[in-house]
Amino acid sequence: MTSTPEKTTATTPALPRYGQMLAPEAKGILVLDEFTIDPAAARKEQHRFRDGMAAVALTMRRIAALRIVIAIVAIGNLPLFLLSSGWWIYGVSLTLVVAVHAAVTWLNRHEPRLKQRSALELHRHRESSANYRKVRDAVKYMIDTPARMNEHLYLELLAAKRVALNLAHGTVALLDTSDDSAWKVRIVRELPAVA
Repeated sequence: MTSTPEKTTATTPALPRYGQMLAPEAKGILVLDEFTIDPAAARKEQHRFRDGMAAVALTMRRIAALRIVIAIVAIGNLPLFLLSSGWWIYGVSLTLVVAVHAAVTWLNRHEPRLKQRSALELHRHRESSANYRKVRDAVKYMIDTPARMNEHLYLELLAAKRVALNLAHGTVALLDTSDDSAWKVRIVRELPAVA
C-alpha cells in the first residue's frame, strides 16, 4: 500500500486589491487601487480628447447661436409688420413666419443627430483608450454620472498629476511619472488621524 506524501504548501496571504496600507511613514494613507498606464498613448490622447471635447462644445455653441438668430428674426418681424404700410409687407412677414417655422422644425428634428454625431467621436476615443478605461474602472465607485467618469477628470490627472476625486472622503488620484516607460496611477484615501 502506497501512501501519498503530505504536501506542505506555504500559503502566503493574498493582499486585497482595495484597502492595502502603505508604510507607516505614509501617515495613514490607504491605497484603494494601483495600476500603470502607457505614457506614449497618454500624451497622444490628451490632444484627441481635447479636440473631441472642443468639437462637442462647438456644436452646442452653433446650435445655440442658430436658435438666437431664429428668435431675433421672429421678434423683429412683429415691429416690421406693425410699423410698415402696404401690401408688400404682408408678403415679407408671411415669408419670415414660414422661414422661422421651417428653421425651428428643421433644428428640432436634426439637433439630436448633430449632438450625437459630435459626441460619437468622443465616445470612440474613450472606448479605444486603454488608459482611459483603466482610470475609469478604478474610480467608477466615486463618480456619480452615467458615464462613471468624464474626460475632464482624465485630462486633469494627466496635466496636474493629482486629482481630488472626493474631497469629503479625502480620495485622490495620483500620477507618478518618474518611470517614463510606465506611469503609475494610485487611487489613495487619506485616513483622518485619531487624536
